[in-house]
Amino acid sequence: MTHLTRDERLLLTRRTMQLLEDWGATARDMIDLLQLPNTIKARHLGRFRDQDVFPDDPVINRRIAYLERIEQALHTYFPRNPEMRKLWVRRAHKQFGQRAPMAVMIEDGESGLIAVLSHLDCTFAWDLTGSRADYQRAS
Repeated sequence: MTHLTRDERLLLTRRTMQLLEDWGATARDMIDLLQLPNTIKARHLGRFRDQDVFPDDPVINRRIAYLERIEQALHTYFPRNPEMRKLWVRRAHKQFGQRAPMAVMIEDGESGLIAVLSHLDCTFAWDLTGSRADYQRAS
């Protein structure tokens, strides 16, 4: 986010907060998902809805990017039904050992975010496995 203006960062912060609220994330879940610093308490999260921006930290920025890509992929799966997008992250899935994607993202940290995104977005998984590099070498 370092290349973004304060207004752009504020918009991104608000969008991320709204997304997490739509998914039913608690304040503790939001702090864990984003790996916010220990100085930010649950009672302070309201500031991010109003006037503050998330800290400009590479870990937080990467996690926000994962969350955005997950939402984009869900929008592709359920283009006309936002309620299904919300339900999908809260419903247990066989692919995640009967855990909900939200639980996977919270409990497993960054690897959980990657697992959920890889499940939803085959191009992300393809890039991760090195298949893209293998394909480019063969071309």
